[in-house]
Amino acid sequence: MEKKTGGRITMVLVIITAAIGALIGFQFVKGSSARNVSVSAPQGGAAGRPGETAGTAGGAVRPGQAARVAAAVRTSRVEFGSVENQVVLGGVVRPASEVPVYPVVGGKLTDLRVKTGDRVQRGEVIAMVDPSRPGDSFFASPVVASVSGTVLSVPVPVGDTVQTTTAICVVGDISRLRLETFVPERFSVSMRIGLPAQIRFEAMPGEYFPAEVDEMSPVLDPESRTRRVMLRFTANRVDPRIMAGMFAGISLVTDSRSGVPVIPRQTLINTYGSWIVFVVENINGVETAVRREVERGLESEEMVEISGGLEIGEYIVVEGQTFLGDGDPVRSVNTAGGDSRPGSPASE
Repeated sequence: MEKKTGGRITMVLVIITAAIGALIGFQFVKGSSARNVSVSAPQGGAAGRPGETAGTAGGAVRPGQAARVAAAVRTSRVEFGSVENQVVLGGVVRPASEVPVYPVVGGKLTDLRVKTGDRVQRGEVIAMVDPSRPGDSFFASPVVASVSGTVLSVPVPVGDTVQTTTAICVVGDISRLRLETFVPERFSVSMRIGLPAQIRFEAMPGEYFPAEVDEMSPVLDPESRTRRVMLRFTANRVDPRIMAGMFAGISLVTDSRSGVPVIPRQTLINTYGSWIVFVVENINGVETAVRREVERGLESEEMVEISGGLEIGEYIVVEGQTFLGDGDPVRSVNTAGGDSRPGSPASE
């Protein structure tokens, strides 16, 4: 009885194993047949070359190669224009002169006759200093203004002891204001007397005031590696809202050119030390991005002069160029410049 039961179990296992093997074989044959089926050419079109399969709209593509979709880009035409090379710095408005006033003798400051903002004349007595010591008796010595101007500061209070090296007050000429700035070493050689500048202030947004360089230090500061430069306002009358001590934004135009090929700054791509742009060309009726290496000239914050690599009238990609490759098809969705872009009916 046990032998019959064991025989039945063995027979069942053999049958199950055979069924699984047959199923695996059927699936293998089915997959092989599917791979050997050829794809017919689309109706109404010519049959593809041997070894090619039918692709999407645009014709046959090679096995394993997907049809490239035209990337949407914005383009602009290379045109003549102007460009300025600017250096943007920070500066401070200074009076035309600042002169500290010192006493001729040391002693106790007994009288102070001016305050900040007062106008004084040269030779005017502004304070008195008593040089007496305990047990001595001397006449008070007057402190006389050495220049005419406005009192900018009075750092010493009455009753304090002063020396001949102590400034009683500082007198300045605020009727003529100047700008002080410090130019980094890399821009220092571009400075020259008469160099034009535009000045702006946080207190007056959107307004610009003309100025020019009228004084330069002949040496660089060895610690800060900067060159001290002074500018003057060139307007006939300085705006009364401008005050000494105000912080100013200074844009110095170190060089400018006009009538040269210019392109938007964002168009350029830096690749391994070279600067490239993508030019849109009509190749076999298809707008195509072509990689082009260019040479730069003067640069501003928005525009760049192109001294080589591009021709006037060519179209370049200004938006969407980041992920483009040489020879990629593109589709211009907006063109600046007014003329027809490559591939459009008007240009054919």
